[in-house]
Amino acid sequence: MPIEEELTPRQIVAKLDEHIIGQKNAKKAVAIALRNRTRRKKLDLEMREEIYPKNIIMIGPTGVGKTEIARRLSKLCGAPFLKVEATKYTEVGYVGRDVESMIRDLAVISMNLVKQEFRTKVEETAKQKAEEALLDILLPFPVENKYNPGQAADFKTSSTDEEERKTHFFETREFMRKKLKTGKLDDQEVELDLPNPSVSQIPMLQVFGAGNLDDLDNQLQNVLGDLLPKKIKT
Repeated sequence: MPIEEELTPRQIVAKLDEHIIGQKNAKKAVAIALRNRTRRKKLDLEMREEIYPKNIIMIGPTGVGKTEIARRLSKLCGAPFLKVEATKYTEVGYVGRDVESMIRDLAVISMNLVKQEFRTKVEETAKQKAEEALLDILLPFPVENKYNPGQAADFKTSSTDEEERKTHFFETREFMRKKLKTGKLDDQEVELDLPNPSVSQIPMLQVFGAGNLDDLDNQLQNVLGDLLPKKIKT
């Protein structure tokens, strides 16, 4: 559930007060507008069509906090924030890849928001897997004893000794886990091989205009250099 669905207008203003000084009227106006949009989403579809959400235009000199209010408000509701300079839409010129695109910027910002959301969801699982990987390096699993044809079998003690070794190993592993969580192993250095994320997928070529041959040449070199899988030692 987004944060704005849990906050009242007064609480939204309090959140904005943590980062922005002054502009009480502006904060109150945007907080009420955000809350009204949240209330509108909870209505039935027929009733929702009869209520139009109000947009907000903040007018004022540079430096009074218009952009910062919008930026902080976007974080509260989990919406992409994009700052657009109106002058770039009044210029006469070629419309293409080399010209800033609001749609492309919005797409990039939205993708980053989704990536951050998924990182947050898997953060705890990633910590647990990283912890297990570190423990595997610090305390590898013992190699099981293999059958030796030249050695007489001892059926009375072999199974008992094996169970004792396993019990001792897992007790030691839990002891190391506690030391790892409490930070007592922070000075310990370990080495592990990680796959290079730059070659996790097939490189893609972008289409360049006639005036971007240098960029195309550089990109071709990067693609050819990344075809072979690499590992990073950390």
